Amino acid sequence: MENYHIRDRLMALRELMREKRIDYYMIPTADFHNSEYVNDYFKVREYFCNFSGSNGTLLVWQNGAGLWTDGRYFIQAQWELEGTEVELFRMFDEGVPTMEEFLKEHMTDGQTFGFDGRVLSMLECRRYEKALAEKNIRFAYGQDLAEELWADRPDFPAGRVWVLEESVAGKSVEEKLADTRDKIKEEGAEGLFLTKLDDIMWLFNIRGCDVECNPVAMSYALVMEDKAVLFIQDKALEERTRKYLADHGIQTEEYHDIAAYIKEMKAGSKILLDKRYCSYMLYKLLCGKHTIVEKKNPTEALKAVKSPAELARMKEIYLKDSVAVTKFICWLKNNIGRQEITEIDAADYLEKLRRQIPEFVDLSFPTIAGYKENAAMMHYEATPENHAVLKPEGMLLVDSGGQYLGGTTDVTRTIVLGHISDEIKLHYTMVTAGMLKLTHARWLYGCSGRNLDILARQPIWELGLDYKCGTGHGVGYILNVHEGPQSLRWRFSETADETVFEEGMDITNEPGIYIEGSHGIRIENVMVARNDVKNEYGQFMHFDTLTWVPIDMDGIEEGYLTEEVRAYLYEYQRQVFEKISPYLNEEEKIWLRRETRAEDDVNP
Repeated sequence: MENYHIRDRLMALRELMREKRIDYYMIPTADFHNSEYVNDYFKVREYFCNFSGSNGTLLVWQNGAGLWTDGRYFIQAQWELEGTEVELFRMFDEGVPTMEEFLKEHMTDGQTFGFDGRVLSMLECRRYEKALAEKNIRFAYGQDLAEELWADRPDFPAGRVWVLEESVAGKSVEEKLADTRDKIKEEGAEGLFLTKLDDIMWLFNIRGCDVECNPVAMSYALVMEDKAVLFIQDKALEERTRKYLADHGIQTEEYHDIAAYIKEMKAGSKILLDKRYCSYMLYKLLCGKHTIVEKKNPTEALKAVKSPAELARMKEIYLKDSVAVTKFICWLKNNIGRQEITEIDAADYLEKLRRQIPEFVDLSFPTIAGYKENAAMMHYEATPENHAVLKPEGMLLVDSGGQYLGGTTDVTRTIVLGHISDEIKLHYTMVTAGMLKLTHARWLYGCSGRNLDILARQPIWELGLDYKCGTGHGVGYILNVHEGPQSLRWRFSETADETVFEEGMDITNEPGIYIEGSHGIRIENVMVARNDVKNEYGQFMHFDTLTWVPIDMDGIEEGYLTEEVRAYLYEYQRQVFEKISPYLNEEEKIWLRRETRAEDDVNP
């Protein structure tokens, strides 16, 4: 791939760096709120290196450039960086330095490290401060160099903000503010400075459209005992939304005036903020006037535990969504080889089915439909210029979801379209086994995702294989498809992994195997943590399943399964048929009976 335009952009960037006496310039993947997914306005890293993944950091110096990204994106990054002269640094691979280690080794005393302090969190910046502490390095954090170089940069997002009715939200804004203020007091603070977009949307029962597929609006919030201030663009508010905010006693200020507001605040308060999401620049402004209580946003944990009203709506929505995905698989299986179907056609057909659901609002992320070797790229996205035509052979991995008035869905199925090798069938069976073993986990309260991750990963580890990502993440409620603080992963992280599962927390269950140049397999359901029996040993817990989409038995070699896991598989398939078949036509019902093996006379 030729990327001459990227080389030209890097050349212009280096020239501007020389003018400003910046030796190393860093461009993370973030907006002013350290969001996972960002509006096109903030895709500066992609502009300068062509890498489009949701996680990656670009570092540029006078005679080189490097991109650091995680294992989900190694294959994609290698392809997108080709011809740019940007070196790929594969995070967590043996012998690959972290960016902090790289800077510590290569920067010399007196040099300048530049970045836009509005898009780097305080937590991240502290790592660089610590790594470079022994050197006389100047931090130039007021540097958005793209502002001078990106001539046709998209406009700053300012989409419509709308109100989520209390009957859908489950709790009123007054109840949520009261719960949040209680948590603020418990942490010994007097106020909360909130910068995380989905937390702000949840707290005020509003939604926006400033990030593709994520119903959030660019905003900040300040919650004190006697007031709640929402910093939001006035031009994004309709009169009805303004009235709603005023009626609930929420003070509004212009989003872009946040720095001026902080400077004019009366000094001396104890302000709680989350260093993972508060920008370096705003932290610097706040700590000069107030005592900072560095804790995780209390709203994050409150939001993660879904209320009974939310869970009831989610159960209904997941069933409707599962019906749509099941109908899609039926259509695909029945039409492959009879008509031309591309990866894009498959994604479009599934979206069409979702749009027929009355509560549909949007997709929860762009659909990943990867055929054969394309599925080995975890976050692959087919484009009009680059996509595959499906054939009656191999497999199609489809990872997709929807935003509904009643929940956010995320489901993956790998669909067998024809002949697959014995090795692929082994891989498929072990991925399914891992998913089912985790589904049936039973544990004592106090476990986190690090305790449970091995249940899904063990059948895959026994093959000497692994997947370079977590096993599961929380899912928002009409919010971001990736939500914390709960997660399932074995690797230690200071940000989320030690969160204890509480009753009402949802989590994805998505083990996989990805073989570059050959195939990718992922099976994903969403589950909810529930209390089980409580006895002298403590509170036991289990998962309830929300997703009811058939497992493709054409990928299963039952001889590889233990009797226990085989029983889990047939029980899941039986429940899929019972729950989904009432919503299918006769032809689809006959297909599902065959697909789930509900017609078999002998079940384990």
